[in-house]
Amino acid sequence: MRKLLLFFIKSIAYGLALAFLLLMLFPTLTGGSLPLWQTKAEEQVQAPVSYNRAVRRAAPAVVNVYTRSRMVDPRSLRPRTIERQELGSGVIMSAQGYILTNYHVVYGADHIEVALQDGRWLEAVLIGQDEISDLAVLYVKADNLPVIPQDPEIEPQVGDLVLAIGNPLNLGQTITQGIISANGNNGLSSRGYPDFMRMDAAINKGNSGGALVNSNGTLVGINAAAFQVQNQDIQGIFFAVPYQLARNIMNKLIQHGRVTRSYLGVAGQAVVNAAGDLLVSSGQALYGLLLTDVTSGGPAAVAGLQPGDIILEIAGIQFQSMQQALNFIAETAPDSEVVITIDRNGQRLTIPTVVREQPRR
Repeated sequence: MRKLLLFFIKSIAYGLALAFLLLMLFPTLTGGSLPLWQTKAEEQVQAPVSYNRAVRRAAPAVVNVYTRSRMVDPRSLRPRTIERQELGSGVIMSAQGYILTNYHVVYGADHIEVALQDGRWLEAVLIGQDEISDLAVLYVKADNLPVIPQDPEIEPQVGDLVLAIGNPLNLGQTITQGIISANGNNGLSSRGYPDFMRMDAAINKGNSGGALVNSNGTLVGINAAAFQVQNQDIQGIFFAVPYQLARNIMNKLIQHGRVTRSYLGVAGQAVVNAAGDLLVSSGQALYGLLLTDVTSGGPAAVAGLQPGDIILEIAGIQFQSMQQALNFIAETAPDSEVVITIDRNGQRLTIPTVVREQPRR
């Protein structure tokens, strides 16, 4: 009898100990709070995502740009000069004092000043400007300039997260966030939106010329504009000049004060066969580029190219679109000869062609 009683007492003790342990490990069994180890795990999972490091790396190199210019007031019956002030942003690209901004920010300015994030105000000199790419290079003389992080080999991809840094509406440096929604080409023949990188990080007046950086704070583009259509409210489509293109333009402006571009004087579209059926899907195999127009007196016309010719190669390279081909020509030095291989009515021909400098608009 005594042994049986001891057995029951031990069983009850073991049961109480086990129940106590279970309640300590799993208090939710009684509606209690989570155990400490599980609370910490939950806190780690729910930790907020932050791009503070990227901003701290890039933001000091983004400056506010202020311009002043004098113009005759068109609304006045008598000639009257008024002062116009414009606002924008810029990016310090080198410790030597070169700053990239937009052409439309500094166009026609008589006086340019930049405000650094460390409180310094500096007078800037316009080194060169390029309307086609909407870029301009400024120069400031100063020491200890913060330089934007750059990677010459960077290849931004559609879907990459990006941060736009600038001074919208003169409210002070502001960060907006989005993703790259479409990639532009890296040629020099940009004419407006088609070659620019598209993204959805908000760009407002004053953001123009600011930095577009990735989640590491590395420069991927120079903010340029918002897509606009008259009488339509369009949101989420903004543009930036791709970094590779912007750097290329900057170097040319610093070295020569202007940008030279070559041209062929053609228009065309990608086709999938010699019959001229259009390429409509990325899954189709490209045959060549069908010329739909050849400008009279242009380099292509002088060389003997004709509408209906299908370009197979330029300098031994096959291009996936007419825009890519024209970008390649644009980056070729004026007065250089390139060999263009074509299909003309089923006959394969090689046409030596001298490209010329693109006339200024």
